[in-house]
Amino acid sequence: MADRLAHADVTDLLESFAAGTATPHDAVNLVLDRIAQWDPLLNAYSARSKTLQTDAQAATDRWAKGLAMGPLDGVPVVIKDNLVSRGLPAAWGNASLAGRIADHDELPVARLRAAGALVIGKGNTPEFAIDGYTANTTFGVTRNPFDPTLTPGGSSGGVVAAVASGMAFAGLATDGGGSIRRPAGYTGLVGLKPGLGHVPRRDGLTQLLLDFEVAGPVARSLRDLRLLDSVLSGRRHDPAPVGACRILAVPILAGSPCDPAILQAFATAVDALAAQGHDVRTGRLPYDLADLNTVWGQVVDVGLSAYFRNDPDVAQSAAPKYRAMAARGDAILATTFQSALTQINALRAAARDLWGFDAILMPTSAAQPWPAADSHPPVIAGKSVGPRGHAVYTGWVNAAGLPAIAFPAPVASGLPIGMQLIGKIGDEGRLMDLIAPILSPFRWPHLPFSG
Repeated sequence: MADRLAHADVTDLLESFAAGTATPHDAVNLVLDRIAQWDPLLNAYSARSKTLQTDAQAATDRWAKGLAMGPLDGVPVVIKDNLVSRGLPAAWGNASLAGRIADHDELPVARLRAAGALVIGKGNTPEFAIDGYTANTTFGVTRNPFDPTLTPGGSSGGVVAAVASGMAFAGLATDGGGSIRRPAGYTGLVGLKPGLGHVPRRDGLTQLLLDFEVAGPVARSLRDLRLLDSVLSGRRHDPAPVGACRILAVPILAGSPCDPAILQAFATAVDALAAQGHDVRTGRLPYDLADLNTVWGQVVDVGLSAYFRNDPDVAQSAAPKYRAMAARGDAILATTFQSALTQINALRAAARDLWGFDAILMPTSAAQPWPAADSHPPVIAGKSVGPRGHAVYTGWVNAAGLPAIAFPAPVASGLPIGMQLIGKIGDEGRLMDLIAPILSPFRWPHLPFSG
């Protein structure tokens, strides 16, 4: 029973509940056993629910009476620690926030609970969720289940580490510059970065990245991703065949190196899509991202500056790095920031129709995972890079407001490698349909540590 459930996805789990061969209580006990075994090493959780066992028994009783409350009733999920969930802190990696217990759920969390999901706890995140690895001075370093010496990426590292290691069946995370897609790519998961407006948000923490940050699901299978997205967005999209599409494949961005293993995996993804009859054309992104890359740091610095002014206790307990960023934000002129907004709006206008393509294929990251306590890889493919050198493929999608889905490349061995397919506004369901034929039918093949 335990081994079968450990290798199940959410869909399998719900079928077991309906058949009476497993209960939410069984699923929670499995999750708790795995947390006890592996979280001391992986450090995925920054807080845990005190009502999980009680919630699981209530769900078990509902299923026994044939009264499941929703499409996720009894499914144990992990919530990223920058999303407000009642009974838990939304610590954001910050010591002051870690002491504040929320009395409500923000909207995406509320939708999961209304569908019956059981909140296990909060997935660790770097402070303020603005880094590409997962570590903070409050809760420590989170590690990759496929190699605990390495990072699972960030900022949703706690969520993906929990889901990939079987310490949760699925997760809710956020993506402000790639924070769902890159970590999902590092851990062999699928993740959805919704387009603007697809998953409504309210009653949460202050946004630091304008409207770039969206909430979306992380899952072990595409069918689970569909289910979770339907709950979060309130929009059901049934799988449907997709006709031949024009796909732009962009392996390299101007002046930015990419790990050769990732480029090789990218080529296999191109071949797989082409074999489905799509017109896949390898080329350059038809837009110069240099200006956006210049203003990205300004957006973060101004966001932190404004937040710290409104919450001095958080500012005082923040790591020096973030206080320095906020100080830079204090010094940015309104005219300078207005110029940044103008460049973001220009990108959105240019990217609206994807330059005549139906979708764009890119890697999720330019680098393979690096040592877990390091903020970024300093060298990629023999070339020195800065803190966001690994993240060049993802941030522009957030600034443009477009949807994107992260999925594992068809690699035979070694660490997982993630790809992303980017679509037009409203194309979340179509992106899932596009990649469905190139993903193996679900059977979670090898949970890390499972033997």
